[in-house]
Amino acid sequence: MWRCNLSVPVALRRLSCRSADLRAWRWGSTTACERALQYHVGEKMHGYTVSQVTSVPELFLTAVKLDHDGTGARHLHLAREDSNNLFSVQFRTTPTDSTGVPHVLEHTVLCGSQKYPCRDPFFKMLNRSLSTFMNAFTASDYTMYPFSTQNPRDFQNLLSVYLDAAFFPCLRELDFWQEGWRLEHEDPTDPQTALVFKGVVFNEMKGAFADSERVFSQHLQNQLLPDHTYAAVSGGAPLCIPDLTWEQLRQFHAKHYHPSNARFFTYGNFPLEEHLKQIHEEALSKFQKIEPNTAVPPQQRWEKPRECEISCAPDALAAGSPRQTTVSVSFLLPDITDTSEAFTLNLLSSLLVSGPSAPFYKALIESGLGSDFSPDVGYNGHTRDAYFSVGLQGVAETDVPRVRDIIDKTLDDVIAEGFEDDQIEALLHKIEIQMKHQSVSFGLALTSYIASCWNHDGDPVELLKLGGQVAQFRRRLEENPEFLQEKVKQYFKNNQHKLTLSMRPDDQYSAKQMRLETEKLRQKVSSLSSEDRRQVYEKGLQLQTQQSEAQDASCLPALKVSDIEPSMPCTELEVALAAGDVAVQSCVQPTNGVAYVRAFCSLPALPAELRPYVPLLCRVLTKLGCGVLDYREQAQQIELKTGGITVSPHVLPDSSHLDTYEQGVLFSSFCLDRNLQDMMHLWGEIFNSPRFEEEQYFRVLVKMAAQDLSNGVPDSGHLYASIRASRTLTPAGDLQETFSGMEQVRLMKSIADVADVRPVLSKLLLIKDYMLDRENMRCAVNAAPGQLSQVQQVVGDFLAGLEQRTTERKPAHPHVVEKPVPNGPGDSACLSGSHIVRKLITDPTFKPCPVKTHLLLPFPVSYVGDCVRTAPYTHPDHASLKILARLMTAKFLHTEIREKGGAYGGGAKLSHSGVFTFYSYRDPCPAETLQTFAKASGWAQSGQFSQQDIDEAKLAVFSMVDAPVAPSDKGLDHFLYGLTDEMGQAQREQLFAVHRGALIDVAHRYLGVGGSAHGLALLGPENARTASDPSWVIQ
Repeated sequence: MWRCNLSVPVALRRLSCRSADLRAWRWGSTTACERALQYHVGEKMHGYTVSQVTSVPELFLTAVKLDHDGTGARHLHLAREDSNNLFSVQFRTTPTDSTGVPHVLEHTVLCGSQKYPCRDPFFKMLNRSLSTFMNAFTASDYTMYPFSTQNPRDFQNLLSVYLDAAFFPCLRELDFWQEGWRLEHEDPTDPQTALVFKGVVFNEMKGAFADSERVFSQHLQNQLLPDHTYAAVSGGAPLCIPDLTWEQLRQFHAKHYHPSNARFFTYGNFPLEEHLKQIHEEALSKFQKIEPNTAVPPQQRWEKPRECEISCAPDALAAGSPRQTTVSVSFLLPDITDTSEAFTLNLLSSLLVSGPSAPFYKALIESGLGSDFSPDVGYNGHTRDAYFSVGLQGVAETDVPRVRDIIDKTLDDVIAEGFEDDQIEALLHKIEIQMKHQSVSFGLALTSYIASCWNHDGDPVELLKLGGQVAQFRRRLEENPEFLQEKVKQYFKNNQHKLTLSMRPDDQYSAKQMRLETEKLRQKVSSLSSEDRRQVYEKGLQLQTQQSEAQDASCLPALKVSDIEPSMPCTELEVALAAGDVAVQSCVQPTNGVAYVRAFCSLPALPAELRPYVPLLCRVLTKLGCGVLDYREQAQQIELKTGGITVSPHVLPDSSHLDTYEQGVLFSSFCLDRNLQDMMHLWGEIFNSPRFEEEQYFRVLVKMAAQDLSNGVPDSGHLYASIRASRTLTPAGDLQETFSGMEQVRLMKSIADVADVRPVLSKLLLIKDYMLDRENMRCAVNAAPGQLSQVQQVVGDFLAGLEQRTTERKPAHPHVVEKPVPNGPGDSACLSGSHIVRKLITDPTFKPCPVKTHLLLPFPVSYVGDCVRTAPYTHPDHASLKILARLMTAKFLHTEIREKGGAYGGGAKLSHSGVFTFYSYRDPCPAETLQTFAKASGWAQSGQFSQQDIDEAKLAVFSMVDAPVAPSDKGLDHFLYGLTDEMGQAQREQLFAVHRGALIDVAHRYLGVGGSAHGLALLGPENARTASDPSWVIQ
C-alpha cells in the first residue's frame, strides 16, 4: 500500500490512530515494563547487544534498544502491558526514478518466499491467523511491514512468514507481472485482441492520482525537495511504471532489503528474548554486515524562492466549479532528527493553522477566498528535511495573488503579536490527554510515529519522551516570551527555501493523461518483435494458468479453530435512570485518569424533509458558539478542557428485523478527570444555548464540509458504491444513503453553491429542537473505579439541567416501537439495573426493490458495489453468511478481481444490518467484475471448497470478532445496538457451528438466481455495458 505523505498538523495526532478494523487495547499491570528494566547496557542475547534501556513513564512503557552484532541491524523493543503485540521491519528505500520500484517490490515480496513458496502467502495468512492487523506500506523513503496479534503462537507464525518474505522472497517474474505491470491481451486467451497495460500497482496508482489532493501533495514534495529521492514518486507514476524491469526490481531488493539497512520494532507484553532468538535464527544469522549506502543527503538550500504551476482534472463534485485553483506557500525546515526542534516546529505549526483562533485559519479560511486549506497543510515530518505548507483550495484563479499576500502579512502579524496564552495551553493540553488516552492500536501508532525519524538515524526513544519535550518547551517560553515569534521569523519570514505551488483545473487533463498513456502503450507495443509478441502471449497464458491453479498452502503455519477461545469475556455494565427517566449506562474501566461520556439522541419524530440536513447540523453544532461563547471562544474551551466533542449521525439496525432501525445522533467526548465539570458545562451550553447567528462563519463551515466530502470520494469510492447499491434493499439503507452516501455529497455541494443560506439555517434550527431533547436520549459513561461515581453525578446534573419540552411531539413515522434492551436470560452477571430503551422505526409495508445505478465520475478506474438483502444479526443464517463472505473473498474473489482483473482490492462482507456486499476498489474492469460476482455465487452454491477452507474462514472472522476493545469503547455495542454479551455468545457459538451444508444452503437461498433482492451501483467513468443496458440508471 502506498502512503502519500500527508501532514499531521496537530502534535502527536498519529498516536491516537483509531481504526475501524482495530478496536484494540487492553490495560493491565506493569510486569512487561518491569521485566524490560532488568536488561542492562552491554548485555548479550541471541546475537544482539543491548545499547540502551530507558523508562518512558508518560507512555507507560520501557524502551530497549539493541544492535545485532553480525549485521548491524537495529532493534527497538517497547515493553508495555498491552496484549495487542506488534512487529514491524522497515527498510530505507530510496528510489531515483518514478517507476515505483519500492512499491512494486513491497507487493512482490509478499507473493512467495524460499520457506513459503506458495503463491501469495501474505493473503493466505489472513485466513490462517488471528491477527489484529497485517499490511505493508511504501512511504517516500522507507518500506514497512507490520503485523499485530494477541496470540503468542500466532505472533511466531506471522514473524516467520514476514521474515522470509522480506529477506528471502522468490521475486518470480510472473508475480512481478501480476503485481507491477505487464503487457497483456485484453483477452489473454485471444492473441488477436489488443495489447493493454495491466497490473495491480499500475491500477492502484492510476486510482491514487485521480485524487487531485494526492496530485498536489506529490508535486509539492517533488518540487520542494528536488535533489534526491524525494524528486521521485515512490509509489510510481502511472506513465513511468511500465519502464520498470524485473531485473531492476531484483537489484533494488538486493541493495535495500538487507539487515544492515533494516530497523526492527517489537511492542507489547510478549517476551523480547523469544523475538530476538527467532529473528536471529531465521534471518539475520544468514547475513554479513555491509554498508548499504542508502542515506538521504540534506536538501541543498535555495538562494531565492521558487514558483511552480501544475494542472489537474476538474472536480465535478467540488462546490463552486469556477473556483477550483489550489495554491500554497511552503518552507523547508530543519532535519527531523533534531527531535527538540522538530517538536517545537510541530507545535508552532499547530498554533498557526489549527482551529478558529489560529492566525492562518482566521486570515485564510475566514477570508472567503477558498473552500478549505490546501492539501498537506501544516508541519510535515515524513521527509529528512521537514517542511511547512499553508494555502487554500477552491480559489478563483484571479485571487491567487491575494492568497500569497495574506500569507506574507499573516507571518508579519504573528512576528509582531505572537500567540495567546490560552492557545498555547490548549495545544499542550491536547498532548497531555493524548498521552493518557488509550488508543485502539497503540503499537501501530508508535511504529508509524517514529518511522521517519529513525529511518534517518534519529533517536526514536528521544522522540517518545513527550513529557520532557513539553517541559523543555515551557522552559524556553518562560525564558524568552518571544521564543515562538523568533522561530517564525527564522524559519518562515527569512527562509529563502520557499516554494509557491499553484494547481489549476484543466478540462482536457484526463484526456491528455489518456493520450499520454495511449502513446506510451503504442511505443511499448511498436518496439516488440514477433518473438516478443509471442512471449507476451505465452506469459499471459502462464500467468492465467498460475492464477487459476489450486495452491498448496500446507507449507504455511496456521492456527486451528480449537485455538479460538470458546467464550467471550463478560463486560460488566450498570444501567440506572438519571434526571427522572434518562437511562445512563456505566462501565468501570482502567481509563488512566480520563472520563468518557456519550449521549445518543434518538430522532423518531423527525420529519422526512429534515433528514438530509442532519449530517450538516452534526458538523456545525459544536463550531458556531454556545451560551456566552462565540465560535472562537468555544473552540478554545473545547481544546482546553476536552479531547474533543464529536457529533455524528447514526442509522442503527435492529438485531432481529431487517426493516427496523433507529435513527439519531451520537455525542461523544472525553476529558481528564480534573476537567469533568468544565466539559459537561460545555455540553450543557451546547444543548441549551447553541448559537446560529454567525451566518458568515456558517457559510465557511459549509464550504469546508463540501470540499472535505468531495475530496474523500476517490479514496472511498467502494463505500459510496456499496451504500448506493443497498439503498433500496431496506428502509435503513435509504436513510444511510441520505446521511452518508453520494446523495449527501451532492446536497452539500448544492448548499455550498447557494447565495442565501438562511433557509438552510432555519432547517437546522428545526432539527435542533428535535435532537437536543432528553426525552429521547440515553447516555453512557466509561471511567475508572475511583471516578465513576463523580462522573455519574456530573452527567446526572447535566441531564437535570436540560431544558424541558412542553408540548408532546408525534412521531413523523406511523410505526415507532419502543424496544427495551434485554439484560440477558435470567439474572445476568454482566448487566444490572434498569433497561436501555431503543425507539425503533419500522415499516411493515416496505418492499425491497432491485435497482442498478451508474454514477458517472471522471476517474480512470471504477468502484463497484453489489448488495444483497439477507438475514439480521440474531438469525441463525447470519453466522453462516459471515463465514461465507470471508470464504468467498479468500478463495474466489481475491484471485478473480485482484490477481486476474488487476483491481487494487475486492471481496465480500456482511454488515451488522444483514446486507451482504460484494465490492471492488480501483477497478479497471468493472463489467467483468460484475460477472465475477455472479460467478462467485455459483461457486459458493456448488460447494467448491474444503473443510480446511471453512476453518480458515472461521479464523479470519474470529480475528475481527475478538479484536481487543479499548477501555473507552467497552459496552458500546450494548449502548448503541442493544447487543448483550449473551447475544454475542450465541452468535459466537453459531459461528463455531457453521458447516459445509449451511454455507451451501445460504448461498442458494440468498445469493442464487431468484433469491434475495440485489442492488448494484458503479462509480466511475463511462462504461459501454451500463450505457447499452436500459436496466441501468445513469446519473
